[in-house]
Amino acid sequence: MKTALLLIDVQESFRQRPYWSTAELPAFLDASRRLIEGAQAQGMPIVRVFHSDGPETADNPFALASGLMRPLEELPALQPALEVIKHRHSALAGTGLAIWLHQHGIQRLIVSGIRTEQCCETTTRHASDEGWQVDYVTEATLTFAMQHPASGTTLSPAEIKLRTETVLQDRFAEICTVDQALARAAAAVSA
Repeated sequence: MKTALLLIDVQESFRQRPYWSTAELPAFLDASRRLIEGAQAQGMPIVRVFHSDGPETADNPFALASGLMRPLEELPALQPALEVIKHRHSALAGTGLAIWLHQHGIQRLIVSGIRTEQCCETTTRHASDEGWQVDYVTEATLTFAMQHPASGTTLSPAEIKLRTETVLQDRFAEICTVDQALARAAAAVSA
């Protein structure tokens, strides 16, 4: 298998953030389930990435001590090929993930997770710069409304996703649906 699925920061910690919203959650969970199940059916390695930052105290939802650095409860159970904890936006920064990917002959990454424009986009850019082909599955990413600091304009999750797709396509990644990413992974096996 030349492709690996990255599940980036799909963790319970986010439910504790003030910006957490369930408006986009059902569609994200559906796409994530289909992507995980499709990857499992192909025997694709799945890498689970957790984000940790801030003090290592029980009241910090992004600390191991909180008990919230675990997969979102609605996701299907899986045994990841690798699990890493990151402390930066890119899943490739300081985690050993790049070494593992090279050791396993991975040439293509499927990126999914939380947040669309933050850790998912940053990992995509980093991976592309390091030479991996990246399939960015926007429908299997989740983000939340954000307010521009100067103008006060609020960007919806849909607007943020559109912006992310615009800056990634043909520069850093191929924007794919779940079905397209799985088909591209299957085609890479037979190539």
